[in-house]
Amino acid sequence: MNRLLVLETIIQMKSFTKAAEALGYTQSSVSQMVLGIEKEFGMQILKRSRNGVSLTAEGEALYPYIVQTLRTYQALQERAASLKGLETGMVRIGAITSVSCYWLPELFKKFQEKYPNIEFVLQQGDFGMILDWLKRGEIDFGLMTAEYGDGFNKVVLHETEMKAFLPSKHPLAKLDSVPIEKLACDPFILVEGGGYSEPMKAFEEAGVIPHVRYRIQDDYTIMAMVEAGLGVSILSELVASRTDFDVVAKSIEPKVTRPVAAVYRDKATLPIASQYFIDFLVENQKALQ
Repeated sequence: MNRLLVLETIIQMKSFTKAAEALGYTQSSVSQMVLGIEKEFGMQILKRSRNGVSLTAEGEALYPYIVQTLRTYQALQERAASLKGLETGMVRIGAITSVSCYWLPELFKKFQEKYPNIEFVLQQGDFGMILDWLKRGEIDFGLMTAEYGDGFNKVVLHETEMKAFLPSKHPLAKLDSVPIEKLACDPFILVEGGGYSEPMKAFEEAGVIPHVRYRIQDDYTIMAMVEAGLGVSILSELVASRTDFDVVAKSIEPKVTRPVAAVYRDKATLPIASQYFIDFLVENQKALQ
C-alpha cells in the first residue's frame, strides 16, 4: 500500500524528489517502489519530461483504480480506529472560495478540539472542478451549490444570499435593493462557476441578458475590479463580511440565493473522519452565517 501512496504523491507533486521529501523516503527508495509497481503490472506507469513527472497512457487507465484502492484502505484504517474512538483520520474536501474562507477555518478549529489528530486536505475550485475531483476520488465530498451535480447525494447546510456588488459611488449603491434588470445595464463581471451560475440563472428567469465583459474565478479579484469601476457583479454575501474593498453589497430584487450543500457519492463508503465531519456540519448549521 505504501508503494501506491508514493505513486499518488509523485503524481500530485510531479516530482520524485518532492514526493520523497514529503513522505520521508530517500529518492532512491521512491524510485525502487515505482519500479516495483511497474514490474508487477508489466508496464511503464510514469514518464519524465521538462514539465515534471506525469502518467503514461497506461498509467492514466490504471490511476483511478489506484486512487480507489488507497481510499478504500484509508476507510478500512479509519473504520478500525472508529471502533476505539475517532483518534486518527483525514478529511479531503473541495470547496468554493466563499465557503473555504469564511466557514471552514472556524469549523476546523471546533472539530479538532474534539478530534485533535484529524487532518484536513482542502482544495478550492469552482463547481465543475469540485465535481471532477469527486468523480476521480480526489476528495471525499464537496461544499458547493446543491443546484448542480446530478447523480450525487446532497445535504443542504445553508441558504446563502447572493448580492449585487457595486462601486461605492455607483448610482445603484443608493438603493436599498437593486432590481436585477438594472444590473444588466453595466459591464458585468461573472464569477466562473464551472458549468453552473446562479447569476446567469437569475438573469435568465428575469428575461434579461447581462453584458458579460469579464469571467473571473476569484471573488477577491472581482471585488478589486468592481472597486476600480470596471463593472458590477453578483457574489455570495459571505465575501462581503471581511473585505476592505471600497464596494457595497446590496440585496437583489427578486432575491437570489445559493443552497450550499455537502455533496458526495455514498456516505457509507466515505472515510469515517469525513462521515463524522459531515455530521458535524449538519449539527452546526445554525453557526453558518
